[in-house]
Amino acid sequence: MPYRTGREAFMQGVRALLPLIPGVIPFGLLTGVMAINMGMSPGTTMGMTLLFYSGSAQMVALQLLHTGVVPLAIVVTALVINLRFIMYSASLAPHLHHLPRRWTWPLSYMLSDQSYALSTLKLSSGELGPFAHYYYAGTAFSMWLSWQLSVLAGIYLGASIPETWSLSFAIPLSFLALLVPGIRSKPSLAAAVVGGLLAVFAVDMPYNLGLVTASIGGVIAGVVTESLRKRPLADAMIHDVERETP
Repeated sequence: MPYRTGREAFMQGVRALLPLIPGVIPFGLLTGVMAINMGMSPGTTMGMTLLFYSGSAQMVALQLLHTGVVPLAIVVTALVINLRFIMYSASLAPHLHHLPRRWTWPLSYMLSDQSYALSTLKLSSGELGPFAHYYYAGTAFSMWLSWQLSVLAGIYLGASIPETWSLSFAIPLSFLALLVPGIRSKPSLAAAVVGGLLAVFAVDMPYNLGLVTASIGGVIAGVVTESLRKRPLADAMIHDVERETP
């Protein structure tokens, strides 16, 4: 059902993102703790968090900084890790490209796995109506704020968090919560299975290329499955036309 106002759509986006926040907090805490343990100041850590806004890229960059890798290599590595956002952006562009820059620039900056997963199906179906971008903004801003606050908490509270809590266990749970509702057809199931298997087998690839490989493999699997599913219907239509032709 389309939303009647932008505020209503924005708040609904916020509510949709709230259940995913418990899976984000441990990741942010770990990032904040890691940065401080490496000797970075709170200001530098938060500046890096605002600049990167990518948990995986930030953690890898922290590790590379710790080992003394040259800055150019760190930047290139971060870009490679975030290649998936090119696919996300291309998927969202048909629904958001008409917006003015005061919208597209901040929405592009706040793009995340969670906000994309929550918004892409609704945007494609058109069910959000003319205020669809407000819904996306609600999910994106909530995710951004949750990440910034969780890293800040890790900076100042990390030392008091016992290792026995195993905070990293909650990270994959948040992505599972996004994945399962999105599997609505055979192509999406094929994409999830192939992408998941490739991610497991390619986990040791350098520069986190396993994630990019899994993403591309999943997309290919989904496209091929969709093509195979449509082929019998197309063949049946051709057969009917040939039978009716004198």
